[in-house]
Amino acid sequence: MPLVTIVLGLLLCALGVFGYARVTPPHPTALIPAFFGLAFVVLGALATRPSLLRHAMHGAALLGVLALLGAARGVPDALRMLSGDAVARPAMAASQGLMFVLCAIFVALCVRSFVAARAARHAAARG
Repeated sequence: MPLVTIVLGLLLCALGVFGYARVTPPHPTALIPAFFGLAFVVLGALATRPSLLRHAMHGAALLGVLALLGAARGVPDALRMLSGDAVARPAMAASQGLMFVLCAIFVALCVRSFVAARAARHAAARG
């Protein structure tokens, strides 16, 4: 999962920079995905150390939930855009929609990984 976390971070960084470049005039809030991305990269890098794996991945999962909740606000506009309707700020809607999807996938992968790790610990304890 550390590699997945780093890849997510890099994707969010790219999304933030791309969104910033598309907004006219450029606005710092377009970089919000990049700020989350940097945090994911740091947590993923920390998780490569075995002694920090559990803590860093739990932190990354929490950050993923927070990012998911923050991006959820833009999902209705993103869905309207996908159906062909016009929205007031299409770059923001696309950025928030994509951030929501990426973070939802990441959180689902984290939950799956945590459940598998717990099952493996229980199996090892039994015998």
